[in-house]
Amino acid sequence: QVQLVELGGGLVQAGGSLRLSCTASEPTSSITSMAWFRQVPGKERDVVVAVSGNGMNTYYADSVKGRSTISRENAKNTVTLLMNNLKAEDTAVYYCAARRGGSVWYAGRIEEDYDTWGQGTQVTVSS
Repeated sequence: QVQLVELGGGLVQAGGSLRLSCTASEPTSSITSMAWFRQVPGKERDVVVAVSGNGMNTYYADSVKGRSTISRENAKNTVTLLMNNLKAEDTAVYYCAARRGGSVWYAGRIEEDYDTWGQGTQVTVSS
């Protein structure tokens, strides 16, 4: 079974930058949409960014739009999130998600779009 390995996270100062990467544990041509979600205690897990299988379509949550970039390297099944101008409200556990099968044009925006999840990495923004 494919596993997602997340790198990055930790303690970041407000106004700083963050880089999160996610790599599938083995090459597979069946992964299409990939995304980063985040969750704070007591709240639902929400999508932050998503990218379609062919990299042609992306989705950014309003809260991160304009200060985040998602990129994808299909040859390595890796997706990277860069986020600038971090704010206290960006503090959360960030999860990588992947979808196996389906359209390569689709960038999933909800949890139900994904069937494979990383373990999560804590991001804490200090003011």
